[in-house]
Amino acid sequence: MSKKSQLQVRSTLDELSLVLDWFNQLHQPAIPKTVWMQCQTALAEGLTNAIRHAHRGKPTETPIEIEVTMQARSLEIRIWDQGAGFDLAQRLAALPQTVSQDEIGGRGLLLLQRLTDRLSYRRTGDRNCLLIVKDYVATD
Repeated sequence: MSKKSQLQVRSTLDELSLVLDWFNQLHQPAIPKTVWMQCQTALAEGLTNAIRHAHRGKPTETPIEIEVTMQARSLEIRIWDQGAGFDLAQRLAALPQTVSQDEIGGRGLLLLQRLTDRLSYRRTGDRNCLLIVKDYVATD
């Protein structure tokens, strides 16, 4: 099983429900529900970060591309933005391991790191790609 789907959205939080509806239509019975929900949360966090941080100050028409690839034992989500980019490993290393519930921000990257099996962010041409990978054991 290898299935790939793509979606392009504008840089506005109004697109989040559209993205989550699209993502939920991709669900395959072999992917455990817990894994699916973790991927859904990671997708929402990644998209929100791209809109709020990478595309801050950019027109809402600035596109964000999302690609979901489902394999037999893993689910990959790629989110492409057109922001300045940053060093994900350095940012993660600098984060406190616990974030107060009273904090306004700061939980997104920590949550992404905890929900995923592999997480990377790198420049590809004139865009950045956040890669989120979640491994799973298929259910029958």
